[in-house]
Amino acid sequence: MTARVFLNGQWLAAEEARVSVMDRGFLFGDGVYEVIPVYSRQPFRLEQHLARLQHSLDGIQLANPYRLNEWIAFITQLAREAEWEDQSIYIQVTRGPMAVRNHAFPTQITPTAVILAEAMNTPPANQREQGIAAVSAADIRWLRCDLKTTSLLANCLLRQLAVSAGCVETVLFRDGFLTEGSASSIFVVKNGVLLAPMKNHLMLPGITYDVILELAAQHGLAHDVRDITEAETRAADELWMCSSTKEVLPIVELDGRTVGAGGTSGPVFAQMYAWYQEFKAKVMRAAP
Repeated sequence: MTARVFLNGQWLAAEEARVSVMDRGFLFGDGVYEVIPVYSRQPFRLEQHLARLQHSLDGIQLANPYRLNEWIAFITQLAREAEWEDQSIYIQVTRGPMAVRNHAFPTQITPTAVILAEAMNTPPANQREQGIAAVSAADIRWLRCDLKTTSLLANCLLRQLAVSAGCVETVLFRDGFLTEGSASSIFVVKNGVLLAPMKNHLMLPGITYDVILELAAQHGLAHDVRDITEAETRAADELWMCSSTKEVLPIVELDGRTVGAGGTSGPVFAQMYAWYQEFKAKVMRAAP
């Protein structure tokens, strides 16, 4: 179930919202999106998500159809009106419809903007405590993974590898180095040091990724942001995935092999998860 849908300036029942079959988002995946977690009806890190939306729009040469304060008003209204206390709000902006199918951008552009909310279910306690299994694969995606575009077929194929293997995520490597997961950021822990891949055009600049590094710095956890080899990833003491809706989860098995010595969520993860929940509660308490 969803609450009302925002479509191009109108609030509609979900079943009444319609987009043209000539929309470039439908025909070419010519658009961008964001997913914003909402806790107790308070959007989490909203301005950071909207800044990333702007980065993606700039990257595909599409003018933002709304100002920052307008986006904030729309999203805040939807979060307030939706039936769930905790939500996942999805934003999508495409280049809009065209008269004739053509790869080149239309001369006149009318973007299509959609906002909708769904119930957000964070991972169950057993996944946090026992950890999850993952598989690995070569990163076959395009070279602008820093843009959160709707062209996600490669991500879908990579994620399906995990699902078909009864796993939760696919860890991706490109040219011998860790990039990210099919739908998450990936962290490595070795000898008590938290390792994170460097932000570049081959990975999405994750909002949760940023929070984890901020918490590491704030609490004095040794950490390093650098290129991480596939060998280092496979030799990790702990391996984590994180995203806006999954928060932080320990990966305890990769390609059928135990991660670290214990095969369970490790002590550094337990500490980071506690810090994350404390930070989240503090942010929500400070929200207007």
